[in-house]
Parts: sequence; structure tokens; C-alpha cells
Amino acid sequence: MPDGGVVTLDRIAVYPVKSLDPEFVASADVVENGGLSGDREYALFDDDGNYVNGKRERSIHRIRSSVSLDDGTIRLTAPDCDDYHGPIDAADEWLSDYVGYPVELRRDPAGGFPDDTIASGPSIISTATIEAVASWFDGIDTAEMRRRLRPNLELDAPAPFWEDHLFDGRATRVEFEVGAVSFEGVNPCQRCVVPTRDPDTGDGTPGFRETFVTKRRETLPDWSGGDWFDHDFRVMVNTVVPESSWGETLTVGDAVVVGDVVVE
Repeated sequence: MPDGGVVTLDRIAVYPVKSLDPEFVASADVVENGGLSGDREYALFDDDGNYVNGKRERSIHRIRSSVSLDDGTIRLTAPDCDDYHGPIDAADEWLSDYVGYPVELRRDPAGGFPDDTIASGPSIISTATIEAVASWFDGIDTAEMRRRLRPNLELDAPAPFWEDHLFDGRATRVEFEVGAVSFEGVNPCQRCVVPTRDPDTGDGTPGFRETFVTKRRETLPDWSGGDWFDHDFRVMVNTVVPESSWGETLTVGDAVVVGDVVVE
């Protein structure tokens, strides 16, 4: 168990439509693949069956979305477009008009469309980490960095990068609990191009990756062990939730308890 006091779950974010805006909730159930109910439940695809997301389509960053998880409706706004407010399932035409080619929203209520289909549990970071990474860049505050990094679970922890306690080596995992939910921490998340872009415009931030890599190496804590840092463009923890915890509920305020390192 790491020293430094009690660590608790401070924020829960689900992203009902993959690549669009989060919804912050007080609690979330764990579904059958170990993800969160409503998280990445919808994703956008082109006619060839490929994802249309922020990695591939820079204009996606300029869409603002608000989803009602209870009644399945969405509000979409974007520059130079009429607003859409209606059923999520009927938003294809608006989205196709916006990106300029046919796209389709598909739904998977059982497990959604996670980025990592192996470590498909919620991603975890601490508020202190988001604050620290934001401080490396002029003009980027904590709220914007949170939108760039897109975590599911945010911890109130005593130090930046505390969540690095939750992974070990490539052949091992770290067991831990958040409230009644058991987790296995797998690895530090290897970041894609999305964090390097302004979340409102999609414009790249000059030197973002280079600055991040330099500062991550300079500030890497002693507890960030294992053999994952073949490069330093990594932050946040990917997880697995064992089947025994599917159906359990995570709630803001839940305590985090770190357990054993186990062989995968």
C-alpha cells in the first residue's frame, strides 16, 4: 500500500459518444466488459466500417455535445451549423452533413467501443496529475488538460502521478479496489495525437509532445516502475475489471485501496 494518506474517487466521466464530450456523473455501474455503463456506448463509422473519431477527423474536435443518458437524446452544436437536439439514433444526417461524407452512429450497450479492447476497464488518473501536466504548458489550464486527456475516473490523491502505483511490469498487474469494485492496473496509457490538439478547435499545440516527453521524464516518480517507459508519451492508467465486479457500482467518494502485484 503506498504511503501518503487516503485516496478517493473524486470524479467520474463517461463519454456516451466516442470522441465527443463527457458527461460527469455521481455514480456509474460496471458493465459486462468491465467498462462503465454509457461509456463509448455509441461510435461514429464511415461506409467502410472505420471509426470517424478525433484521431482521424480533426473537425470532430469542434463539435460540442450534451447527452441525456436517461432518455437517449443528444444536443449537437458546431460552427456554421444548425443545432441538433433529438434522439441519438437519428443524428446521422446532422453528423454526415457536418463532416462532409456519410457516417453512421452505431450502438453497443453491452460494452461500448473502448480504445483498448484488452484493458477495457475505466481509465484512471489523479487530479494532481492533470494539474501538473497543465502547468507544463502556457495557456492550458486544468479543465482544458482534462478534456485533452479524457480520463474516466479521477482520483483525489496526495501527489502528481500517484496513479502510477497502479501498474507494474509488462508481465504483471496491480490489484486494487475502488469502493466495491475490484481492478487490475495494466499499463500507463500510451497517448495518441488527441492530447496534442486544442479540444475546441482541433488545432495542434506546437511542441506539445516534445514538451510532454521531456517533462514526464524529468518528473517521473520513483514509484513509476516496471518496464513500460520505452518512451515517455504515457500518462493515465489502463485497467481491467474482473468479471466478479461486473454489475457493481462506482460512486464519487469511494476509497481506493491498493493490493498486490500479480503475474498476468
